[in-house]
Parts: sequence; structure tokens; C-alpha cells
Amino acid sequence: KIGSEKIESLILSGRPQSLPHSVLPSPQSTAPPPAAAAAPMGYVLSAVARVLEQPTAWGAACEMALLAGPLWAAALVGLLLGWAWRPRWAAGIVAPAADPPQLATLDFWRAQLPARIRAPLDYLAGARQQEQEQEDDEASLSPEMANEDLAVGKADLVNLWRLVEGNDGGPAWIKMMEKALPNMTYQAWRRDPQNGPPQYQSSTIFENATPDEVRDFFGDDEFRMSNKWDDMLISHQTLEECQTTGTMKVHWVRKFPFFCSDREYIIARRIWKLGSAYYCVTKGVPCSSIPRRSKPRRVDLYYSSWCIRAVESRRGNGGSTACEILLFHHEDMGIPYEIAKIGIRQGMWGCVKRIEPGLRAYQKARAAGEPPSPSALMARINTKVGDNFVRGLESNSDQDIMEAEEKPVKNRMARFLVLGGAVALACTLDQGLLTKALIFGVARRFVGQRNTL
Repeated sequence: KIGSEKIESLILSGRPQSLPHSVLPSPQSTAPPPAAAAAPMGYVLSAVARVLEQPTAWGAACEMALLAGPLWAAALVGLLLGWAWRPRWAAGIVAPAADPPQLATLDFWRAQLPARIRAPLDYLAGARQQEQEQEDDEASLSPEMANEDLAVGKADLVNLWRLVEGNDGGPAWIKMMEKALPNMTYQAWRRDPQNGPPQYQSSTIFENATPDEVRDFFGDDEFRMSNKWDDMLISHQTLEECQTTGTMKVHWVRKFPFFCSDREYIIARRIWKLGSAYYCVTKGVPCSSIPRRSKPRRVDLYYSSWCIRAVESRRGNGGSTACEILLFHHEDMGIPYEIAKIGIRQGMWGCVKRIEPGLRAYQKARAAGEPPSPSALMARINTKVGDNFVRGLESNSDQDIMEAEEKPVKNRMARFLVLGGAVALACTLDQGLLTKALIFGVARRFVGQRNTL
């Protein structure tokens, strides 16, 4: 009589053997023989033997994956089927007040991963969500507003910055006048380019004023009308505005002398903040929603941009209690340039000296608690520019300027990929500590170079 040990050895050997009829189980027997119980164990032992026979770790890992893959797949299918076909009372016990999770979503499966693996995925998902929100904000703008954003953009800021620094490459400035009031000093210059109308630059310094106050003052169209410090403005209307960048499209009608018809302007303006200074670009833009008329006559070529910054007081108190406005202005009013130059020279100081009383009235109104107007609130929405942008401008390199305005998310993404690739390469090479240190040193140096851009 053959015992159970013989049967087990025959099954493990995998060779078919003829067994005596007395050893075979009878059809009436209900208990499984020892050989049937040993069959799964034989498969497991043979699989382990195949893993151990592999000469490399990679081959052993592949064999283990082939062994564990079907088991994990079967367990996962069973889990999904069990969750999908669970009874209603079980769902109420597990989550009585919440909706059942969506198994087909990426967020559900990401939440099941360990924290060390989930952290980089959450970072990538957050960056992608931020980019998607920005794209949605840009898509929500009207077509005209999108064109306006392109018309008043980075190139205009670069041009204004170079005008302020005096390296725009234009003709030399000719001094026109220098005037002063007890709390204000004013200087003006003019230059005549080869093509286009005359260009004007002025420097106005107000004592006891902050850049924020002067920014709101010049951007407050409602106060211009009510206070009459700008008596040439007879009507204004805000056509479009962007709450994200502070860009506005405005319709102005300005009064001209009796021998000229009034002029209308469709202007777009936007304010950037560089450090503690404000750079505002105001220029004429096309507008199809307002048709042209014979009167008032529309001015297409219009540029009036300024820089507001705190400066030291002329009184010699040693503090930056004064505020300077550098204005750069030119427009084609449809008048011969020589006649326009005579008229501007005669009426310039008469218009400028009304600004200082208007600013003091504006300061008193704000001190009394008068709420700011809608246009003044829009003037407070600025685009902040970092030091990298200024360094790119000083280097006179367009490539550096483009790099300076890149989103920090993309820079962090590049550094993350470089460091991750270095870690993976160092882990796969088995060449000692010197090779790994060299790889990490090169990666860190590359990341540092990207940081300085």
C-alpha cells in the first residue's frame, strides 16, 4: 500500500505514474485526499524555485511580478465587484451621509496611494489646476478685452521703463520750462522724432504725497469731472475692465479750443508695480463697438504714460515724503505739428498748475472718509513685477526678459524633473559613492543655473 508521502512526491515531480486501483479515491468519498491538498503548494514551490534560479535581480523581479500579478488582479476584481454589488444597508453603514466614491476618477485612485507617492502627484495636479484656472480666466474675457491685453502688455512696460531710464534710443530732450509752486515743482522737455508728432516729457514733484495717493488721483476719472482740475475732460465712460490685471478700456471726450472740434479717445490703461514705483501705460486702441463720427473727431495715435515713485523732499528734511510723476506724452490731434507745439507751450503751465490744488482736495476727501470711485478701485489692481524682470531689462536681452516672466510653477517643475532623473540614475548605477556624488553635483549645479534666470 502506497502512503501519502509517495503520492506527494509523485505530484511534486510532475511525472505521470500509474497508481494502484486501491489507492484511487472512491466516488463515494467526500473528503479530499492529501494529494489534492498538496497541489497548490506544489505550484507555489515551483514558482519560488523559478525565482531563485534567476541569475539577476531584474529577472527575479519579473518572475515575482508574473507570480503576484494575477493574484493582485484577482483581488482587485473581487474588491471592485464586491463594492459595486454591496447591499444598500452596507453602503449606509460605511458612508451614511456621503456620496459613493467615483471609482473611475483619478482623484479616487490617487487618494489610495501612500503619502510618499501621493505628494508629487498632488503637486503636479495642483500645478495643472492652476494653469487650467488661468486659461479659464483668459477664456472668460471678451474678444476685445483679449486684444486689449495684447495691446497693453509686456512690450509697453519695457518701452516705458526704458523711457524712464533714458535709454530708449530716441533723440535728445530739449528743455522747455521750469516752474514751481510752494508744494510743487515742474519741469518739461520736448523732442521731435523723424516720424510722428512731437513728444513731451515732464517731471512733477508733489510735497507731502505718497505714490498710492497720486496713483488713485490720476486714475480717478469721476474726480476729474467733479473737481474740474482737468477742465478739458467733458465726458468719460468705462467700456471694459479686467478685475485680474486692472486693465481698462475707457472712452473720453475732451474739449479743444473754439477753432477746433472736440476730440474723442478710446484708450486702454494698465498699471504695473516695480518695487515701490508704479508704471502706468495709457495708449489709444481700436474699438469697433463705438462707430466713428465727424464730431467729435477721434484721435487714434495717443500715448500718455507715467511713472510714480517716492523721492526725497526738496525741503531738505532727509525723508522721502515727496512724490515724483514722470510723464511721457504724445498724440496726433489732427493739427499741424508746428501749430500744436505753439499751443501746447502756451497752455501747458495753465493746465499743470491746477493739478496741485486738485490733489490736495483729493487727499482731504479721502481723509474725510469719502469712498473711492470705481475707476480709483481699478487703479489699485496692479501687476507686480519681480527683480528678475528688472535684471533682464538691464541686461538688454529679450531672452532674459522672457525667462523673468515665466511662471514659477514651470521652473519648479523643471527642477523637480532634473532632481528626480538624477536620483533614478544614481540608484540604477552601481559604481560606488564617487559616481553618485558626481551625478548629484551636476544636477544641483544645473538647477542652480535655472534659478538665476
